[in-house]
Amino acid sequence: MTVDDERVSKARQGDREAFRRLVEGETRPLYAVAARITRDPGLAEDAVQEALLNAWRHLGDFDGRANFRTWLHRITVNAALEQLRKRSGREQFLADAGNADGAEDFLAAHADELPGPEQLAGGGEIGRQVQQQLERMTHLERSAFVLRHHEGQSLEEICGVLAINVSACKQAIFRAVRKLRGALEPLR
Repeated sequence: MTVDDERVSKARQGDREAFRRLVEGETRPLYAVAARITRDPGLAEDAVQEALLNAWRHLGDFDGRANFRTWLHRITVNAALEQLRKRSGREQFLADAGNADGAEDFLAAHADELPGPEQLAGGGEIGRQVQQQLERMTHLERSAFVLRHHEGQSLEEICGVLAINVSACKQAIFRAVRKLRGALEPLR
């Protein structure tokens, strides 16, 4: 039995100190993913607080199939998405599915390229364009993109977190990459 397993067991019995120790090193990574999804520091803070409260309330539902950190991460992503839904009820969360034929992992294809002097000089503009495009994406596109390319989650994990099927997940990621590619192409 690991230390985390012991703490989960104690926390299930109502030991708040055991729960605090379980989550104390996780708040920064949880905030980081919530901030990437919500694009708003206040909403990200609210999402993390809600996630920790939900984790405490539903600790009895934790079945141990995933490790505790993964479970807590999923709760946080869902809380961030809920914050976005609350803030923008008019925006359609699940956009009409686009065509994912020919989708490629754009970031992976360019990960090994080292920037030259011209690219370094244009880095500020690239950052601004990426930020603009992330803000223009639907919640689903941004969440799927962040989970895949910032958090490194598998398609199956993303599907579980966002409660969508693999096809919809691939399409959301493809649309996000296509939007980023379109914005960055003129800067090449």
